[in-house]
Amino acid sequence: MQSATQTAPVSKKRLLAGRIISALPVLLLLFSGVMKLMKPPSVMQGFAGYGYPESLILVIGLLEIACTVVYAIPSTSILGAILLTGYLGGATATNVRVGNPAFIMTTILGVLAWVGLFLRDDRLRALIPLRK
Repeated sequence: MQSATQTAPVSKKRLLAGRIISALPVLLLLFSGVMKLMKPPSVMQGFAGYGYPESLILVIGLLEIACTVVYAIPSTSILGAILLTGYLGGATATNVRVGNPAFIMTTILGVLAWVGLFLRDDRLRALIPLRK
């Protein structure tokens, strides 16, 4: 019998599913962060539409990439998920404030980050045990 703090080892199928689900937010956020660093005109116009000064795009892009990298490293993935939750919460609030329906995408990315992590990390499953 397992105690509340013990979990079964991650099965290969669960680990693979977790990695695939986690890859989607990682790839999309890295792409988004790199585009902010490259500053193409379409990104700059979109950024201006949110009401943020152009001088912040570099900082926000670096922050986005840093949070994503911390999430992608297995030993720091829980901290990374917490950081991504904050980052994506701000992105969601910004999209809602300007009436952009993209807030659904930022919310889904946050949920996918946690679902993927839950499937691949037994430490998180020990913190949030789901009963059958």
